Amino acid sequence: MPISHVESNTSSISEDASILSEDRDIKAQLLQQPNGSEHSQAAGVPPAVALMQMMTGVWLTQSIYVAASLGIADLLKDSAKSVDQLAPAVGAQTAHLYRVLRALASFGIFTEVAPRQFALTEMAEYLRSDVPGSLRPLSMTMSDEWQWNCWGDLLNIVKTGQPAMQKLYQVNDTFEYLTQKNPQAGALFDKAMIGWCSAIHLAVLNAYDFSGIHKLVDVAGGHGTLLASILAKYPHLQGVLFDLPQVVAGAGSLLESRGVADRCEVVGGSFFETIPAGGDAYILSHIVHDWSDEDCIKFLSNIRRAIAPHGKLLVVEMVISSGDTPHFGKLLDVEMMAIFSGGRERTEAEYHQLFQAAGFQITRIAPTASPVSVIEGVIETSIGNAKDYDSKLSNHCNLGTT
Repeated sequence: MPISHVESNTSSISEDASILSEDRDIKAQLLQQPNGSEHSQAAGVPPAVALMQMMTGVWLTQSIYVAASLGIADLLKDSAKSVDQLAPAVGAQTAHLYRVLRALASFGIFTEVAPRQFALTEMAEYLRSDVPGSLRPLSMTMSDEWQWNCWGDLLNIVKTGQPAMQKLYQVNDTFEYLTQKNPQAGALFDKAMIGWCSAIHLAVLNAYDFSGIHKLVDVAGGHGTLLASILAKYPHLQGVLFDLPQVVAGAGSLLESRGVADRCEVVGGSFFETIPAGGDAYILSHIVHDWSDEDCIKFLSNIRRAIAPHGKLLVVEMVISSGDTPHFGKLLDVEMMAIFSGGRERTEAEYHQLFQAAGFQITRIAPTASPVSVIEGVIETSIGNAKDYDSKLSNHCNLGTT
């Protein structure tokens, strides 16, 4: 869910996902299920108490936001400090800051090592601004005013189907708001997506074998964070980074720093208009969930026209489980409904429909150590040649949304 109707793995980050230490994989594990337990209810907790804890989750969200915004973790990176030292350093009231940190420590975010003295924990490390995969920008984005307002409008969204961004900010979509109306929020959102995707990149690299691919096109690939990681691991690969011109303009330094610039062509354009041709694999990471079925069919169909005859389409997204089975994507789906017009997470059946409507068939869905899967597809052979495909597409009705 990136700004440039591209991906959440966009803007540059100096550290490659593949060099993240193994303990950083805890992020992926934590995202597997809400609160890490079936139906998010701890054993022995009465249902009413469990429900109340969920209802008051915003208290914890906002407390994390306060610590993230004040940069508390950065001040504690070398040693524990007392709240009397921390408060004047961040311009906060000592008593008030203590109460917030005490609450966070009760959840394992910071620890009170001595009376009124706090230190980092493994979770609090992710609130530092100088670590690979930092979640500090994500915390700040999740409590940013525009996010807050959109979630506050959720009841109206459910009742009317009217997108909150259009109603609240008079824009066509969230991308317009973040790039034109509030670029400061957009810059923070980009940084948040880097932290969000750092563990996912590593999980994708570990779960999917790219060795049989020769030319990989990263569609809506931002500054090339994911593509650079793949090229670094597979020296034989040639890459094409494709995104809006103003986005890929900032990719050069990242590709150079990763040592893959000589194997990566950078192309600017809109995937709603055309796609670079000739790749034997096209990858989209956290793009499809930003868009409605109708929009997805448009750009996936453009890939269908551009892809080599035996090429592969690789979609990196969450695949929602059926029934009551806990899955992080089910809550993320509500987030997409709240902040994107048409954005949604999808089930396996819905992905089969989407791929088929765009001229592909799913060959396999490869799970990863994170909540995302790599959905692999190939050209649907029953369609025939490109002319036959265009004829079918012109007569195709929208899948619609439910």
